[in-house]
Amino acid sequence: MSFISVENVKFSYDEDKNYVLNGLNLKIEKGEFVALLGHNGCGKSTAAKLLNAMFIPDEGVVVVDNMITSDEKLTYEIRRNVGLVLQNPDNQLVASVIEEDVAFGPENLGVPPEEIRSRVNVALKMVDMYEYRTHAPHKLSGGQKQRVAIAGILAMKPRCIVFDEPTAMLDPNGREEVMNTIQVLKELGITVVLITHYMDEAVMADRVVVMDNGNILTAGTPREVFSQVNLLKKHSLDVPQATELCYKLSGVGLKFDKMPLNTEECVEFLEGVLK
Repeated sequence: MSFISVENVKFSYDEDKNYVLNGLNLKIEKGEFVALLGHNGCGKSTAAKLLNAMFIPDEGVVVVDNMITSDEKLTYEIRRNVGLVLQNPDNQLVASVIEEDVAFGPENLGVPPEEIRSRVNVALKMVDMYEYRTHAPHKLSGGQKQRVAIAGILAMKPRCIVFDEPTAMLDPNGREEVMNTIQVLKELGITVVLITHYMDEAVMADRVVVMDNGNILTAGTPREVFSQVNLLKKHSLDVPQATELCYKLSGVGLKFDKMPLNTEECVEFLEGVLK
């Protein structure tokens, strides 16, 4: 059975049942890196909050490691296993010293003090923020704050981390810092779900899931999904810049065996085509 299973889920924010999600089905395997895409209002963030029992479906079920999220007795354990990193890191930083902030989650889990110290040190080293452990969070850059927020989740030892547009408020350097951290998590076997508007981030995933109107429009490997340029554009969605360039070139007669996903592939393909 999949690590996370979303089965025929419907969810609305009002009593009139105007569904934000309308029969959503999604499976996520242990250790997988899944990018979740879609325009604003398509249900991405709602789906993210369903994965750690912050929201409960109106209909259907969400199952995390054989635990049904609607069972209130399991909520604590589900949230320990599935951490959620939000768009604005300031909303997740609660202490005046970085190491105290990272310790907040384990303390609430009842972890013994000596183990908390170990977890905090390990988590900060994982996100390359250990040397800042005694600093004040408000003095950090946006990317550094987001890495501290990730460390706070890591200290609780989750098996999965859901990132809800974690780089949306960051500059290019901050974005790179966070994406490098996500790659480290992937290499450590942590399941990653990344909600993003940046296509260059999505191409790093094992699988891309595109949502539209509360359901899945298409899904597959990054190359499979971003090769469907016409479909994505029809639904007002972007593709990576390298893919966009070669798509336009194909429209004037250049032939590509497969659409490139990044600058390196684009250069390689163009060199081959133009020889």
